[in-house]
Amino acid sequence: MHKKRIHFMGIGGVGMAALAVLVKDQGHEVSGCDLKSSPRTDYLESLGIEVKIGHDESHVKDIDELVITPAVHDDEKELKSFEGRVVYRGEKLAEIVSSRESIAVCGSHGKTTTSTFIAKLLKLLGEDVAWAIGGETGDFPVAHAGKGVLVVEADESDGTLALYHPTILVVNKCEYDHPDHFKTEKAYFECFETAKRQAKIVIDSELLKPLELLERFEPYLALASHNRRNARAAVEVALRRGHSEDDIMKALPEAIASLPDRRFEKVTDGVYTDYAHHPTEIKCAIEMARKITKGKLRVIFQPHRYSRTRALLKSFPEVFALADEVVLAPTYAAFEPRIEGGTIADLYKECREHDFSDASGKPRFYLARSLEEAWTHAALSHEDGDLTLLLGAGDIIKLAKMAKKGEISPRRVHYIGMGSNTWKSDLRTNEVYVKTSEPAGRPGATLGIPWMVGIPGTIGGWIKMNAGAFGHEISEVLKRVKVDGVWLDVKDCGFGYRTSAIDGEIQDFELKENLEFAEDASCYLSRRKKFPAHTWGSFFKNPEGDYAGRLLEAAGAKSIRVGGAYVWEEHANVIVAGEGATPSDVLALAKLMRDKVHYRFGITLIPEVRGIP
Repeated sequence: MHKKRIHFMGIGGVGMAALAVLVKDQGHEVSGCDLKSSPRTDYLESLGIEVKIGHDESHVKDIDELVITPAVHDDEKELKSFEGRVVYRGEKLAEIVSSRESIAVCGSHGKTTTSTFIAKLLKLLGEDVAWAIGGETGDFPVAHAGKGVLVVEADESDGTLALYHPTILVVNKCEYDHPDHFKTEKAYFECFETAKRQAKIVIDSELLKPLELLERFEPYLALASHNRRNARAAVEVALRRGHSEDDIMKALPEAIASLPDRRFEKVTDGVYTDYAHHPTEIKCAIEMARKITKGKLRVIFQPHRYSRTRALLKSFPEVFALADEVVLAPTYAAFEPRIEGGTIADLYKECREHDFSDASGKPRFYLARSLEEAWTHAALSHEDGDLTLLLGAGDIIKLAKMAKKGEISPRRVHYIGMGSNTWKSDLRTNEVYVKTSEPAGRPGATLGIPWMVGIPGTIGGWIKMNAGAFGHEISEVLKRVKVDGVWLDVKDCGFGYRTSAIDGEIQDFELKENLEFAEDASCYLSRRKKFPAHTWGSFFKNPEGDYAGRLLEAAGAKSIRVGGAYVWEEHANVIVAGEGATPSDVLALAKLMRDKVHYRFGITLIPEVRGIP
């Protein structure tokens, strides 16, 4: 075999790191780069693989082959400057699997756990096992070079599973997934069928019958049902390879003693994390959590990819039934652009509208603006016996680090006045809202500004938001403002359309001298619409040269309702908090309204209301 110089872009990823180890074992000169160092890149360097931090064209100079993943953009400088062979990770792994004795584990669920069980079991049975697995388990790394059978986790997400020609193919439960690549269920399942036809031996874990030896193994019975199937598949592989039941029985307890990282892993007291991101996996994780929860079961879920969220939208709500409350955090996009119908607001709406009458419970749903906000709520709400379950395959893992360190979002004080148009989350946060009681706390109506007649709120609230109407703004009549004991000239307040740069407490103000107005209050009042109760007034700012209300109505926003919040039938830029409405309802509705305009006109509306991201 000709020795090559092979470079991996994104070598710190779990799949790329595992493949790099195997490629080096083939005798090639391997290097890689990633945006940041990690324990995984440290491990690779301990094996003699050079890892560079960051991306640069110089990395691919004098390289024979470049290995990438679908996450690498076409305009990446390293990729654009390289003129040699470019191969995807899945293609490269398929080449290796097909060139030697191998065991590939595929399926929609349990691939990492089953692969780990198999590799550990065969190793304990004395085989010189090589492996490449999409997860670590304590001191069991993602990959290991060996001259014997190769055990790999065979990922179907990019369709490269169809390139595999393994000695043994273990097939776990298959359910439609990865709609970003497979546009139809037929295409998804055909990928598995192709791999089955190309394998010498196929083991379908769903069809395996229970074995008496497993029933005699008491510790094994403590596993959840889905992990029993994973262990049963590992035992079947060992039997097919000629190992005796007695030897398997002796080795099995150690082989399945621990699950891979982030497979119902305890983070700290009262906090567990799981990689689950498909509805079936989520259901399993919540069922395991419910069995050990004495108090409230709280789930923080980060959806993984917009395409999956949209394709499986209606399958999510019912799997949350065993939880007491569910906090939905912003979707982890991976490398996908935002797509209509696949956002966290769409999922929240689906959950709020779901009929839980036939379910074992009905959780309270919340919508978080960030992962940190979701965790802060969980930490501040925690009581003895409660369990918080962190679910998702994205960067939600950083919440585990926050939990271990006891971190929450920093405290932030907001000085507001009536009319400051501020939305407040129904999650428990570290945000404190203080209303001014000084001169700026007087009703705005006392100013007697004609074009502001009928608008509620305090003077401080008006100033904070640079409130206005009929083409005018409050900053037009201001001379200076007192903020936290310091007088600021109006030009230093950072006034803009429905905003200001004032971050402290507005305590006092001065108006310009000799103010004159072209019309009196009655003229403006006769032209003003009377807003219903429990609204924020205009919710979004008018984009330059247009009106938010017109865009929202043209985009069909008037038809949207989330929980008790709805768009006012007389004006599409007004949200009404109706009966039973929660702040999370309002947040989700605002996001959906903005999406309507974005997908119809390509315009991103900016909220007038503070607190809405």
